[in-house]
Amino acid sequence: MSYPRKGAKQISELTNGLIDPVLARRAGINTALLGSWSEIAGEDFADCTRPEKIAWARGGNETGGFRPGVLTIACEGARALFLTHAQGELIQRINSFFGFAAVHQIRIVQKPVSQATRRSRTPPPLKGEAARKLEGMMEGIENDKLRQAIQRLGTAVMGKRGNQR
Repeated sequence: MSYPRKGAKQISELTNGLIDPVLARRAGINTALLGSWSEIAGEDFADCTRPEKIAWARGGNETGGFRPGVLTIACEGARALFLTHAQGELIQRINSFFGFAAVHQIRIVQKPVSQATRRSRTPPPLKGEAARKLEGMMEGIENDKLRQAIQRLGTAVMGKRGNQR
C-alpha cells in the first residue's frame, strides 16, 4: 500500500473545491450529489434522470430552524410518470444521502437527459496521391469486409486536413 505524499492532493479534490461553491450558489447542489446520483436514483431512474437544482426555502420556519428544499429533477419522456409514483422513496434516499431532511418535495421537468450520440460524418473520398497510396497499402487484402473497413479507416486518417497531398 502506498501512502500519498504530504501535501499531495487528488485532482478531484481540487476541482470539487472549485466547482462546489459555484454549484451551491447557482443550483443549490454539490458535486457529491451529482457523482452519486446513479446510486441514489437506482437502476430504474439513473439513466433517465438528472438533478437540476435544489430551491432552498428562504429564512427558517416558525421556530427559526432549517426548512427543507424542493429538488428539481430532469426526466426523459414517459419515465416521468413512473418517477412521480416513486417520489416518496427517492426523497428518502436523497435525505439519507445528505444525512438530514434536506428535500421535502420533488419537482419533475421533462427534458432530454442523456447526451445525444452524434453520427460521424462520412469523410470525402481521397484524391490523387493519397488515394493511390491507400490502394497500394490494401493490395494483398482479399476479405471484402476487411478491405472496406480498412478503406474507411484509411480515408478518415489520410483525409484529415494537411494529410491529403
